[in-house]
Amino acid sequence: MAPSVGDGDERGDLLESLATQRYLLLMTVDGLSDEQAAATPTVSSLCLGGIVKHVTLMERQWTAFARSGEMGGDEQEFTDSFRMLPGETLAGLVEDLHRAAADTDTAVREIPDLGTTHPLPPAPWFAPGAVRSARRSFVHLVAEVAQHAGHADILRESVDGRRTMG
Repeated sequence: MAPSVGDGDERGDLLESLATQRYLLLMTVDGLSDEQAAATPTVSSLCLGGIVKHVTLMERQWTAFARSGEMGGDEQEFTDSFRMLPGETLAGLVEDLHRAAADTDTAVREIPDLGTTHPLPPAPWFAPGAVRSARRSFVHLVAEVAQHAGHADILRESVDGRRTMG
């Protein structure tokens, strides 16, 4: 069962939502070998380890944005975030996600005003001149983790038949 960390306040609700979606994602990769985590069992090039790695990158980028308005990263880092590179292990990727998640949780607790906004970086999926609050950045992160947990569930079933969310 997912941990319960919220107590009905806004920050607690964000923390609980993030914890629940991370739990579902990590439940999906539990017990996999590195080879299984790197497998691409569907027509997509996605793999389970890559999804964990991508969610870690999204945690870091959106948390940095919520704090400072800077996302960092580059196109190659984004592209590589969807696959396991030589030498990467599922255990290492999961450990890295735990570190990124702890930093996100700290930011949710400590950013003085979740209503603080920053301009979004230029991208085809953002309207020119759009801004996003720290609050909305964390809500987006909940949706990002949830979406990828669903992808992971489909991939896991394709790898070994195990269904983790239904």
